[in-house]
Amino acid sequence: LIFINIALFFYQVSLSNEKLAELFFRYGVIPQNFFLLQGNLLFPLLGSMFLHGGWFHLLGNMLYLWVFGDNVEDRMGHSGYLFFYLLAGVTASLAHIAANPQSTVPTIGASGAIAGVLGAYFILFPRARVLTLIPIGFFLTTARLPAVLFLFLWFFLQLFNALAAAAASAQMVAWWAHIGGFLAGIIAGIVTLLYRRILGTA
Repeated sequence: LIFINIALFFYQVSLSNEKLAELFFRYGVIPQNFFLLQGNLLFPLLGSMFLHGGWFHLLGNMLYLWVFGDNVEDRMGHSGYLFFYLLAGVTASLAHIAANPQSTVPTIGASGAIAGVLGAYFILFPRARVLTLIPIGFFLTTARLPAVLFLFLWFFLQLFNALAAAAASAQMVAWWAHIGGFLAGIIAGIVTLLYRRILGTA
């Protein structure tokens, strides 16, 4: 998944501005199109999660996927994890569409699917600790925080930003996609735990 995202990003940077805009409008999720049932609606739901708006957008998403994804994949299995990842991304896009039905701005990025991975990690690895970069004034330090605390704070920040953006009528980031993906991941994590307990492998 990381390789595909990076490879497609290198393809993006090879395009002219006009071709890149055309790519975003063809494969990005445009909420209004879904409410008006305009154009092909399946490709954007899948294709949008493999496109990114810039280097920081790409590298930030891939860092989260690299840190949290392999452990979740170990619990779900390769094929189960791939299905879950794509389903979390689609669910995230649907949450964004529901929250912004009139938007004509194409939404791209893997963050909704990765939010699903974070939600699953929250359930599957409650005792894990993650190395976290912490700003203290003008200085940066690191600390190993409990994963549940880190992910709870991450989710709270997404919710706060989503509500603040709604109040200000400014939606520059698909905050509700992050929330929808995270909640989908929590459900998938619970289902995975129950399934493994039934099989006696939890």
